[in-house]
Amino acid sequence: MEGSVGSSWCFPDLNSSCRRLQQPHTETVLLYSLLAFISLLTVCLNLLVIVSISHFRRLHTPTNALLLSLAVSDLVVGLLVMPIEGVRHMEMCWLLGRLMCALTPYVSYCLLSASLGNMVLISIDRYLAICDPLLYSSKVSLSRVKGLICVCWACSLLYNGCILIGHLSQPDRFNTCHGECVVVISHISGTVDLFVTCVGPCTVMIVLYIRVFVVAVTQARAIRFNISSTAATTAPEVKPSEKKAARTLGIVILVFLICFSPYYYPAIAGVEISNLLSYFSVLSWIMLLNSCMNPLIYAMFYPWFRKAIKLIITFRILQPQSRETHF
Repeated sequence: MEGSVGSSWCFPDLNSSCRRLQQPHTETVLLYSLLAFISLLTVCLNLLVIVSISHFRRLHTPTNALLLSLAVSDLVVGLLVMPIEGVRHMEMCWLLGRLMCALTPYVSYCLLSASLGNMVLISIDRYLAICDPLLYSSKVSLSRVKGLICVCWACSLLYNGCILIGHLSQPDRFNTCHGECVVVISHISGTVDLFVTCVGPCTVMIVLYIRVFVVAVTQARAIRFNISSTAATTAPEVKPSEKKAARTLGIVILVFLICFSPYYYPAIAGVEISNLLSYFSVLSWIMLLNSCMNPLIYAMFYPWFRKAIKLIITFRILQPQSRETHF
């Protein structure tokens, strides 16, 4: 019957094929439609961020360079990772072959680590801008930030190559049948990864933003009550735009931590990280959905992004001198 749930084989011509769980046709159509919508929305929103920051000269700032790097990572997630992971979870079969089985987890982990590195750099950027504005204006330049972004991506590629070296060399070593792509990270590697890519960076982000929050509140109270406190007199006054950017990016980091942290539950629970875990798909999709949320946050809190979107969708960016638009 069309509405029943049954099972068949991933590769009927192979005796070693895995079983495929067949979902009702209506449910399958709805799930694929939802997957296509989320992936397309993620790609389009992050493409708007990339075009906005790349095209308009006024947006070529160190902070926006970090947002651009983050948007590139999120764009690739929506373009490649979401569709592949969605098909895998819905079909209950790996249909893309041995090479893609090796590369897909590696690409996913690299994008995750690069996003995390960008978040740490954003936290440092906001810390310097709010807590030491003189140092920020004299030391933080666009070229230096671009260099740090390149280092961040290079470290992500190298680090995840080390973590997944066993899977990259033998992607089918944990497969029990043809049509699986099993990724297993040992408890030791998972524990190391927990501290390197979760505990350490998250601690840095939280500590820096607590400091940013304290300084911002202190200066706001000093201005409101006209108090000549030591903090207010010794530190230069921070621009309102910098404070607003710190608030917006603080929301971005908070949402990232909320979506990112559950992924490390297996390592915290002391078990091996494997995509065969019953709850792994839920944890991974919570993390993936963060790639769609960042541009929505920009749209809510950044007037320059809303203006840039209007210029892009109305094709006014094709006009001469559009790159010099003021925001």
